Amino acid sequence: MPYRPVLTHAARPSTFTVDAIDEHGAVQPTPIAGEHPLTIYVDKREILTIMTLGAAPEALVIGYLRNQRLLESIHDIVSVQVDWTVNACSVTTRNGLKNLDEKMAKRTKTTGCGEGTVFGDLMADLENVKLPPEARLAEETLYALLNNVRLYESIYKQAGAVHGCALAQGAEILTFVEDVGRHNAVDAIAGWMWLEGVDGGDKIFYTTGRLTSEMVIKAAQMGIPFLVSRSGLTQMGYEIAQKTGITMIGRAVNKHYLLFTGVERLVKTDSA
Repeated sequence: MPYRPVLTHAARPSTFTVDAIDEHGAVQPTPIAGEHPLTIYVDKREILTIMTLGAAPEALVIGYLRNQRLLESIHDIVSVQVDWTVNACSVTTRNGLKNLDEKMAKRTKTTGCGEGTVFGDLMADLENVKLPPEARLAEETLYALLNNVRLYESIYKQAGAVHGCALAQGAEILTFVEDVGRHNAVDAIAGWMWLEGVDGGDKIFYTTGRLTSEMVIKAAQMGIPFLVSRSGLTQMGYEIAQKTGITMIGRAVNKHYLLFTGVERLVKTDSA
């Protein structure tokens, strides 16, 4: 079994029902997405406050610390304790966060919904990312994954107002996370991967959101060679995907997609 720190299991309800009035004047009980502030403390030091759906807060915090390169391993974490009565998460580490002051001084706001941030100079770290060159994705597998995502029961279908991310092996969805910000969803998956001891080298990362620089950086850090979105991409996201060698696929819905980078990894279906 992979190592696990001491965790709470403090998931919040993902939706709440409120009354809305429709165009005919009728009252319609309507589910809406939750949104809660969560302040992260590491070794009693406040790091930041994030807004989250609260569906997987422990994995979200672990993934945030992982993707910001504030910790190197799940083994660095002793415990993650979420207390919604004070909207706080307390993380205890074995040896503290290295070079935290320096990294926080280089804090950069990104385009992620809900004030995404990237600590330190993560762009320089990308030179050390090595994605598996032998990884391949068959076109029919991509189509099957897109269909599985379409059929997945989601908060978005009930209430909207959220982004969804999935980690898949082939067409099989291993975990699906939704949150009010797409960067939260990708961080929660990164945390889940650490908790479950899952390697990214043969995985596909799917997101409903656009492929920005932050999304590509995080996928690369997680060691995932395939990044798929139903949405579009930004110029910097494209340039970073080229640099890291990620296979980036956008506008992927049903049997339509646009392949932007990493063309050599996609195996076309033989139409003969």
